[in-house]
Amino acid sequence: MTCNDNGTCDSPHAGGVFLLSITFPTDYPFKPPKVSFTIKIYHPNLNADGSICLDILRDQWSPALTTSKVLLSICSMLTDLNPDDPLVPDIVLLYKTDRARCEATAREWTRKYAM
Repeated sequence: MTCNDNGTCDSPHAGGVFLLSITFPTDYPFKPPKVSFTIKIYHPNLNADGSICLDILRDQWSPALTTSKVLLSICSMLTDLNPDDPLVPDIVLLYKTDRARCEATAREWTRKYAM
């Protein structure tokens, strides 16, 4: 999460504990690991199955990427969502039209499912 100088984080997912499933294919590191969330999370780049819309887990994968870089990218995605590549169009529409309500829902889901 991105935090400011006084330690408060600006993400609606701040404080949550988000569990992931990571499966490494037999041809890893030449193919990306399969990563998904195992808990519910309100985010336009994550669907109800926990699938993650992240380019480095698809067409931008490189054998030079490490598991820690993948996890860092996922953490970054939680703070800085990508409205141009959503898995859940309804959430990105709400984000674009009523960001405060979208972030309030994300905070509520974080409290309900990730704490």
